[in-house]
Amino acid sequence: MVFDSHGDLDVLHMADVADPVPGPGEVLIDVKAVALNRLDLWVRQGWKGLNLPKPHILGSDVAGVVRAVGEGVGAGVRHLQVGAEVVLGPGIGCGACGECLSGRDNRCPSYHILGETMTGGYAEQVVVPARNVFLKPPALSFAEAACLPLVFTTAWGMLIERVGLRTNQWLLVHAAGSGVGSAAVQIGKLIGAHVIATASTPEKLEKARALGAEHLIDYSKEDFAKRVWEITEKRGVDVVFEHTGGATFDGSLRSLAVGGTVVTCGATSAPTATINIPRLFARQLSIVGHTMGSLAAMLPILEHAGAGTLNPVLDRVMPLSDAKDAHRLLAERAQFGKVVLQP
Repeated sequence: MVFDSHGDLDVLHMADVADPVPGPGEVLIDVKAVALNRLDLWVRQGWKGLNLPKPHILGSDVAGVVRAVGEGVGAGVRHLQVGAEVVLGPGIGCGACGECLSGRDNRCPSYHILGETMTGGYAEQVVVPARNVFLKPPALSFAEAACLPLVFTTAWGMLIERVGLRTNQWLLVHAAGSGVGSAAVQIGKLIGAHVIATASTPEKLEKARALGAEHLIDYSKEDFAKRVWEITEKRGVDVVFEHTGGATFDGSLRSLAVGGTVVTCGATSAPTATINIPRLFARQLSIVGHTMGSLAAMLPILEHAGAGTLNPVLDRVMPLSDAKDAHRLLAERAQFGKVVLQP
């Protein structure tokens, strides 16, 4: 599934392209499942300064089977053997700079994301560096495994690595029906935080409850910041998991307890927001930005997924040929969790 120019749904079409070939240090994967992210919609639509070779293949979250390996890929490593069932880390750093060697590869100056600035997984095969290949937990199907990488590593990086969420802290998660929101709810529960989740429908809220949210807010009907103050008895939350942007950002700051933190990875609703600066310094608040997640985060996430303490949230599986309909579902926020395509 490719596009030759940026635009609406109609730019997506099926095409035959040359088979990818693994170079030194690379692995060729037969794609069994690829999950969608809102990133796919943004890349398809394009933005100023994005110059991609065409045709471009989207798809960041891939699960599949090792088909072949390039020169120098370690012999005897279980997850790099031909036939191994694997899941891919979507972020690709250079592997040699100080950030990559320190486990902060998502800060690498030459960082790329599968399906964004390099060829992704909306295809029968994809090539990635060997360091991006991880063994799939046997208990998970390919479709379930494809739900994990981007959203869970992002949420893990935000809540665990960046703000150090702790047991008994209060956590507000926006848009719990999204892939990253549903991951954040589960990570909050895993840590033992008190999770407040927002969503736009009763059905999504009940699903958020099943994932571990203790309190639910329908943001389409309530002032979520006011409701947060009621739930926490005028204390506020310690952390707001923010990824919706301008429409919620002021309310997110108003929801914080003294010394609280908004951690953000997105701006789906709007790219700008107005900040009350006196509130920021008087209440000693923090705003933390975060992009993607480190490859190192894949290890605890896959371990927890294999043990059933973190679970992929799979909304539905569709054939790759129905990618247009899958994009429409995401644009309309008609899903809860992840939509997965299969070649």
